[in-house]
Amino acid sequence: MPHYESPILVLIDVTPSGAAAPSTAQLIGAAAQLGTPVALVAAPADSAKDAVDSAVAAGAQLVLTTDVDDGPIAVPIVDAMQAAYRTVQPDAVLISNSIAGRDVAGRLAVREHLALSVDAVDVARDDEGIVAHHSVYGGAYLTHSAPTFGTPVITVRQGTIDTRAKSAPEARVEKLTVEPSGAAVAVGTVVEALQIASSRPELRGARVVVSGGRGLGSKENFSLVEDLADELNAAIGASRAAVDAGFIPFPHQVGQTGVSVSPQLYVAIGISGAIQHRAGMQTAKTIVAINKDPGSPIFDVADFGIVGDLFTVVPQVVDALRGRKK
Repeated sequence: MPHYESPILVLIDVTPSGAAAPSTAQLIGAAAQLGTPVALVAAPADSAKDAVDSAVAAGAQLVLTTDVDDGPIAVPIVDAMQAAYRTVQPDAVLISNSIAGRDVAGRLAVREHLALSVDAVDVARDDEGIVAHHSVYGGAYLTHSAPTFGTPVITVRQGTIDTRAKSAPEARVEKLTVEPSGAAVAVGTVVEALQIASSRPELRGARVVVSGGRGLGSKENFSLVEDLADELNAAIGASRAAVDAGFIPFPHQVGQTGVSVSPQLYVAIGISGAIQHRAGMQTAKTIVAINKDPGSPIFDVADFGIVGDLFTVVPQVVDALRGRKK
């Protein structure tokens, strides 16, 4: 393997269809801020090509590949990451802050006795090394973490880093040899695998999110959120109050006990803005709030606020967007 200056190892999340996850461009862009992006694609041999091509297009200078059977067990991917880490000797390891990513990051950090920083919203390099930046306590504070020695393993919140690396037409693709660790795994029985098909973007990592809250009043009225989301090609979110009321299923919940999002645009409809909700969306680049109560806390974090009846305002916004498409 050729020598790269300041290599940064990135784990590429691979979807069941073999495509690279939307987090790929962000992770490689973040790696480019720190050094030379080196990507690992650990996936079944017959479905890895698209992910490899995506990693190259996103700017990885070197893509390591290894065959990993498709399944819910993380140990084979951790084995691959450990082999890649020892081969590359990176300055930092970047992994998506997804459920699977956090699992792999924690296991790798334990195996190699490395510092672990989770849910970073940005990364940087200073005179002393790699620094991870975090938004904590519902976005009230920005904190920084860095290891006193060794390589940091950092999970990055999706949608928070705008930097993108240039594509790497001269990128190398190499096969990585991985020896199974034989580490114990928890084995369960998959009763049924459910895949929900949707034409809308996935909530975690979406560039635009439209969320609804208790102010919508009913499950039927939640269609207003869907109408606006369709016009903006947005993912759909919700406050905990809307989920608890049965307006929409839990996977759409944004907040401290749900999904954390950092889209370019976040539209909050009928959401009061309790701190638990703000904790999951306050790092959005632009926040638009629609609420009839001018004293709602959501206006404290909104870049643009509309004080009015959402049942009047939202249809007008939808009609205006549709009119612009004609």
